[in-house]
Amino acid sequence: MEPSPEQSPHHAYPDHWEADVVLRDGGTARIRPITTDDAERLVSFYEQVSDESKYYRFFAPYPRLSDRDVHRFTHHDYVDRVGLAVTIGGEFIGTVRYDRINDQGRPASAPADEAEVAFLVQDAHQGRGVASALLEHIAAVARERGIRRFAAEVLPANNKMIKVFRDAGYTQRRSFEDGSVHLTLDLEPTEKSLAVQRGREQRAEARSVQRLLAPGSVAVIGTGRTPGGVGRTVLRNLLAADFTGRTYAVNRAFDEGLTTLDGVPAHRSLGEIDEQVDLAVIAVPAHRVPEAVADCGEHGVQGLVVLSAGYAERGSAGRELQRELVRQARSYGMRIIGPNAFGIINTAESVRLNASLAPESPARGRIGLFTQSGAIGIALLSGLHRRGAGLSSFISAGNRADVSGNDFLQYSFEDQDTDVALLYLESLGNPRKFTRLARRTAAVKPVVVVKGARHSGTNPPGHAVPVSRIPDATVSALMRQAGVIRVDTVTEMVDAGLLLAGQPLPAGPRVAILGNSESLGLLTYDACLAEGLRPRPPRDLTTAASPQDFRDALAEALADSTCDAVIVTAIPWVGENGEAETGDGEVLAAALHGAAAKSPAKPVAVVHVEIGGLAEALAAASSTAAPRTRPTTLAAQPSGPPAAPTPTEPATVEAAGASGASGASGTEEAAGTEEADGIERTPGRIPAYPAAERAVRALAEAVKYAQWRRQAATPGKVPEFLDETTDEPGAAALIDTLLGATPDPRGRPLTHDEARELLDRYGIPVRPTLPAPDPETAVAAAARLGYPVALKTTAPHLRHRADLGGVRLDLADEDALRRAYGEFTELLGKPAELLPVVQSMAPRGVDTVVRASIDAAAGAILSFGLAGAPSELLGDTAHRLVPATDRDAAELIRSIKAAPVLFGWRGSAPVDTPALEELLLRLSRLVDDHPEVVSVALEPVVVAPQGLTVLGASVRLAPPPPRGDLGPRRLPNY
Repeated sequence: MEPSPEQSPHHAYPDHWEADVVLRDGGTARIRPITTDDAERLVSFYEQVSDESKYYRFFAPYPRLSDRDVHRFTHHDYVDRVGLAVTIGGEFIGTVRYDRINDQGRPASAPADEAEVAFLVQDAHQGRGVASALLEHIAAVARERGIRRFAAEVLPANNKMIKVFRDAGYTQRRSFEDGSVHLTLDLEPTEKSLAVQRGREQRAEARSVQRLLAPGSVAVIGTGRTPGGVGRTVLRNLLAADFTGRTYAVNRAFDEGLTTLDGVPAHRSLGEIDEQVDLAVIAVPAHRVPEAVADCGEHGVQGLVVLSAGYAERGSAGRELQRELVRQARSYGMRIIGPNAFGIINTAESVRLNASLAPESPARGRIGLFTQSGAIGIALLSGLHRRGAGLSSFISAGNRADVSGNDFLQYSFEDQDTDVALLYLESLGNPRKFTRLARRTAAVKPVVVVKGARHSGTNPPGHAVPVSRIPDATVSALMRQAGVIRVDTVTEMVDAGLLLAGQPLPAGPRVAILGNSESLGLLTYDACLAEGLRPRPPRDLTTAASPQDFRDALAEALADSTCDAVIVTAIPWVGENGEAETGDGEVLAAALHGAAAKSPAKPVAVVHVEIGGLAEALAAASSTAAPRTRPTTLAAQPSGPPAAPTPTEPATVEAAGASGASGASGTEEAAGTEEADGIERTPGRIPAYPAAERAVRALAEAVKYAQWRRQAATPGKVPEFLDETTDEPGAAALIDTLLGATPDPRGRPLTHDEARELLDRYGIPVRPTLPAPDPETAVAAAARLGYPVALKTTAPHLRHRADLGGVRLDLADEDALRRAYGEFTELLGKPAELLPVVQSMAPRGVDTVVRASIDAAAGAILSFGLAGAPSELLGDTAHRLVPATDRDAAELIRSIKAAPVLFGWRGSAPVDTPALEELLLRLSRLVDDHPEVVSVALEPVVVAPQGLTVLGASVRLAPPPPRGDLGPRRLPNY
């Protein structure tokens, strides 16, 4: 909304303050600045506020606003006087205003940094979190305008408003003066205020998805009068699933005499329905969708599933239609799944919702599924159904214009019916938020992700997201840092989901293999080694093994304390007539379940070859079982960095007592479980796989996830020594000086000396280099630095390329230096082209590379690898998100394939990895403290047995990119 011409000409309307937010009950609202055009809205809003709320606002009876009041409350300069409003359907439901004041409490201008703030919320909307959302946004506005503190006068009886201030998490002071409570809030974000903000965001967004998945009533708009068609199909599926709520068929083309369709009430519009409809499924052509959305909004519908196509997948015109659809729906407080969606499913017994095009509702289970692709959704539903797996919920978001994978994570975190979250994503609208939400969700339940469009370089149609420059391997590494199980295909996602939903997590990588085929056992053994597991030699039960033999062998393996998981391999029995007996799957399944039910909780997977009925019988055990007792944390690992990997042993950490996604730990007394005391426990569904590689890969993912869970139980920390040896204010002042008063938006690289000075403020010394444009200058530089020295070219095409002759080391005296200089110029070119420098020699060690960079989508990333062409060619670089903890730094240097070189490979001396970890932490702290540092490369960093030396550094500064993840909560605008 643009201001009228009488608005202050000195300060343009700040449209970047506009935001859509999710309120506490899951509905949406819009926050925007108040303008001079809002006079009538303000008066109407005030008339709907109770006398008590007016009294709390003005400390006296105040039945109506005067013309002077209306003028004052709608005329702002957007600097010293600012007003924000929360709107639904274009009407105000809440307002907030600040006025800058001086030390005496009188109106003031900058540099005064305090403002008086006051709120007013319509009584019908109190309790929805309106004031809390307004406080977040007005505080962000105030900080932008140089205001550091809010002052507020509140009547003691106004408990709701006092609670809003108290619960915000800001540093505050309180006093009682002249019959009112005087509150002062410091607006600098704190760890507590950020936690409060994100906690409110999580609950609100989870609730918004829950309202979509558990409606009390559903209207299908666009239901055809004859069988067939999208709308009629959805109506049929709703009825077939036995939806527990009320269902309505809506189509403006219905005959006036038509009252029912397929046994449900039929109406020409929502206005004819006697009750408020919670969810509308829209299945009309795109040009009729706005009319349907308006009808929904005017009659109080809470959420929409838009199946209609013809939006962003059709190009720029469709993309604008899609944006307008979102704007229209949000203006009424509604959230959207779609457009171009496949639908939603909730199998909870209290809901039984199938508002999708899936002809058969899946069985009730413990897996939540989100997909951006309808075709992939169909394939996943079919695959899970074929393997006997049940779902708790399903969302196919289509163009994902509003509800996204992040919202699904918020919902899955709280949903007690979901043990595992599976997501097929083609884009990440807010990668920083996704990583944060995934880390929190993965701490309590597995999150399995397939990322489509990994290598296309473009986003799928309709998915407008920040452009990321980081390669897919980096994205995968960052996901794993957050605890996400990243797999490559939807088949692998189903494989992993089945194991994680039905079996406890393994306590380590030790695997027992048993079965009636020696060959299949050996294939499984080899697959385990390839995936980094530690298999025991396969136990061959021979082809004569009976189901009872399988039961006894499985029980023995599960009871073995040196075994963390069991893979059972099975082939059909061969009868006396030489024919395969494939019908004994149910008998074998019963035997395996019997062994698992009376043994310690460890994961079991089955690899079978054409045994009829086995997979179905194994899956039938508990696909609809109630959730088992779940511990909040896994058994903790001892604190400290991970052990060093070696070439022959995977970098895994074993711990006893790990609990699975849906099972209790070995030390817990969970209802329905049996440990060594012989009490029988309810068996989980045992996943069956047609190939050893698939079963082993799923188990390997479970092992890595379990290890992450154990470590997440005792998170790392930033060592305190960094606070004592860093000069953050000095670095900030230096950065301001280097960028200048009007910095170039493209940024600027620092010179060698500038980079050294900045890095030194964070305890990162860089060995000095001196230019050597001619032999005489080189000799003088060497005399100043002291022999032995290195002669290096800094030309971009030769830098760090010792293999091309661009570096000469261990030059012990002047003669050696002059000789090397002559060879330089003779072989590689003129000094003006080579830009040679002289540097004193560092102690011998392993050459490494440490980098930090800012990605527009993912944020600040810390990277590590060995120096040299082989590491670059093989992509052997590890990554972590900033800020990095001591655990992140330790894992970072151990996660590259060449890590054994650092730990004494083939008899070499181990290098000083603690010094390397400290360097990583210091660099992480630098880029986290100063977002203007957009790129740092330390190359090479020579790590010796004692200490390390940074021989080269390049730094780039630029105006800091926006950090939407640290601002007030808001819904994205794609």
